[in-house]
Amino acid sequence: MKDLQKARMRASAVALFSVMSFNGCYYDIEEELYPGSSACDTSNVSYSSNVEPIIRRSCYSCHGTGIGLGGITLEGATNLKTYADNGRLMGSIEHRSGYSAMPQSAPKLSDCEIRTIQAWISAGQP
Repeated sequence: MKDLQKARMRASAVALFSVMSFNGCYYDIEEELYPGSSACDTSNVSYSSNVEPIIRRSCYSCHGTGIGLGGITLEGATNLKTYADNGRLMGSIEHRSGYSAMPQSAPKLSDCEIRTIQAWISAGQP
């Protein structure tokens, strides 16, 4: 009887571990699941609340302070505004002809992330 209980507990533990392992590697990006959804709120966009987290996550590994690949540092509002003002930021993240597509060797930013950055630029980069 004890052996049967141990076997059941072991099987349950293996099943639970398997389920947790598969779920741990799974994530959903709403925009990829539902393109064109209205979940992207670009009202009241600010550098610190909205733009900086996107740039930090997507750009700092190559264009952070002290790294500056290609001579480009995007860390900090002042640095980012330089590239926003000259059009290179939007050209790169929208993969426009004549610009280096960014982030390099990574998926393009989501439509919502691009719209958020565009809204920030259009609002005068608050």
